[in-house]
Amino acid sequence: MPLKDLLQSQLTPANITAINAALASIETTLSGKTVNLTPDERKKYGSINEQNKLLVNKVNDYRQSQPQFNSPQVDWTEFQNDLAARSALDAFLSRLASVTEQLSDTKILHDNDNYQQSLTQYSYVSYMANENVPGTTTIKEDLGQFFSRTSSAGTDTVPASAK
Repeated sequence: MPLKDLLQSQLTPANITAINAALASIETTLSGKTVNLTPDERKKYGSINEQNKLLVNKVNDYRQSQPQFNSPQVDWTEFQNDLAARSALDAFLSRLASVTEQLSDTKILHDNDNYQQSLTQYSYVSYMANENVPGTTTIKEDLGQFFSRTSSAGTDTVPASAK
């Protein structure tokens, strides 16, 4: 069996509870501090590109090194707060993207393990039904609905491991 399992580690119920609690804590902390833009608002405000980020950083450098030239029309406290928040959010997004990729990759392996084990079960039930074991024909037919019997070329398309 282990040769078919691509992933041996499992999340325990305690792990799942801890992760859900941590996510709830993040959601609670962010409540009222984040926004949901509409698709039109996303287009309108967009994301500043790398060139414009360089401009923002350069303005910040000059703001700090030569404050005598700071425009009185700019709220520099707000500018600094936005810059600090953007930097923190960027770091959060990077970390979350990494976690999301890890979760997605792990889920893919669990999905694959389940699928391969399901094919093995279908193969076993098919064998049992072919041997006329009572009760297995219904199971085989029920599971068989998930397999296309013929392709456009007229060949059998049931996965080889499920025959």
